[in-house]
Amino acid sequence: MPRRAVRATMNRRSFIGLVMFATMAPTLARWAQAVPPAALQRRTGGDVDLANLEEVTIAELQAAMEEGEFTAVELVNAYIERIEAIDQDGPRLNSILEINPDALDIAQALDEERRTSGARSPLHGIPILLKDNIDTADRMRTTAGSLALMNSTPARDAFIVQRLRDAGAVILGKTNMSEWANFRSTRSSSGWSGRGGQCKNPYILDRNPCGSSSGSGAATSANLTAGSIGTETDGSIVCPATANGVVGIKPTVGLLSRSGIIPISHNQDTPGPHARVVADAAAILGAMVGVDPEDPATAPSEGRAYTDYTQFLDPNGLQGARIGVARQGVTGYSEETDRLFEQAIQAMRDAGATIIDPADIPTINEITTGPTELTVLLYDFKHDLNAYLAARNDPDIRTLADLIAFNEENAEQELRWFGQELFLMAQEKGELTDPEYIEALETNHRLGRTEGIDAVLQAHQLDAIVAPTGSPAWTTDLVNGDHFLGASSSPAAIAGYPLISVPMGFAFGLPVGITFMGTAWSEPTLIRLAYAFEQATKVRRPPQFLPTLAE
Repeated sequence: MPRRAVRATMNRRSFIGLVMFATMAPTLARWAQAVPPAALQRRTGGDVDLANLEEVTIAELQAAMEEGEFTAVELVNAYIERIEAIDQDGPRLNSILEINPDALDIAQALDEERRTSGARSPLHGIPILLKDNIDTADRMRTTAGSLALMNSTPARDAFIVQRLRDAGAVILGKTNMSEWANFRSTRSSSGWSGRGGQCKNPYILDRNPCGSSSGSGAATSANLTAGSIGTETDGSIVCPATANGVVGIKPTVGLLSRSGIIPISHNQDTPGPHARVVADAAAILGAMVGVDPEDPATAPSEGRAYTDYTQFLDPNGLQGARIGVARQGVTGYSEETDRLFEQAIQAMRDAGATIIDPADIPTINEITTGPTELTVLLYDFKHDLNAYLAARNDPDIRTLADLIAFNEENAEQELRWFGQELFLMAQEKGELTDPEYIEALETNHRLGRTEGIDAVLQAHQLDAIVAPTGSPAWTTDLVNGDHFLGASSSPAAIAGYPLISVPMGFAFGLPVGITFMGTAWSEPTLIRLAYAFEQATKVRRPPQFLPTLAE
């Protein structure tokens, strides 16, 4: 959800070519060298154990399948069994809405292709989950978590889904999410949807997984998939990353297509990956890039995108880097977060980075307290959602007004815990030619770009800016909504710039992440820095599904 945008009201998301394994081998070898040493030791000391998929990397899985240790069918079956044991039974994480009924058939076809002609890419046979707002033209539904869209299915795959299929990924299922990407109410509970109920945090089950890509982050952290795809408008990839202790990449708006994704805002929306390690997230990212004629924002990505972001994985990537520390407006809301952030800064310094502290974003107060982000999102939501629904041709739901009426008619299921204030506010907005909208959008770009992130980068000659991603996860509260303390995603959100969140430590058993932010198309630099930080700290550990915080 665009939390910062709503805060003033509530108190405040190129094709990996079909290459043979001989072509893929250099990438795979480099990638295998990038996974954590413990994981490498496990593989070289014996086969990957399908009965225990904890912390196994995509590189390990790919290497094991190439060596004939198991098939994609066996791998998919193993993940399905783990989903049944953890998500549907046991802790009942509630992170996955449905498993693709065609997943095993897809895996079987990919196994046969591997035998006859080799692997397409490093994602060949790898199971990937999708957030429930990403279209698939198959036997699964795409609903944005809402009961309103249960009676229709998209006519075709989203552009990024076709890219993943082309790369040989197995679309394993759809993840739970904050309904309508958390853009329905000013006091919602992140991770709740009318279709799926409340998603849980795998570390401590009564804690919130954050939103709106809650199921993507939680399922990846719980080792229910090799990786997942979420979407972000403002914080919805990086917040689940920090709350669930995984890596989240929110790319430059336009690096990945948004066609076939249920929208909030064409100015801020982007899909992006969740993974347990930076190397995996980088590989998934590269599989989805490409210029899409149906999404004009992707046109500038030509010549700036890479189908292989793993080439930027450098364990020494912090040496000589100039890192700016943002403090004003993005720290001070949590003592535990600040403590971990100081340790992270020292770890970067020890790894050879030059630290410029502070390197505050001068427009941060205007960004976090001003009305312009919410104004743009309300206009965009009405316009973009109406266009999506018209193209989807749902028999009953064709406009935002239809959704509002559906929720009122089904209030017991949809409006039991919180309302639809944002829907109503958006419905009152006019056209994208309105002066209010044009002025707000210009203000956002000025505050986020030229006078914001770019100003700081240029003033201090920085490679990136770092800030805490958020606080330790709060206790889920369906009655009162999220207990949101603070975050750092909004400047990049309104600018359309990239973010990478990486785990930086734990507070009372709950993970907390650090965000690396930069200018447009700076994903190679951010991946290099984030990977080097990950290798220098290695704080990620798997969740234990504790029922509540121990006293």
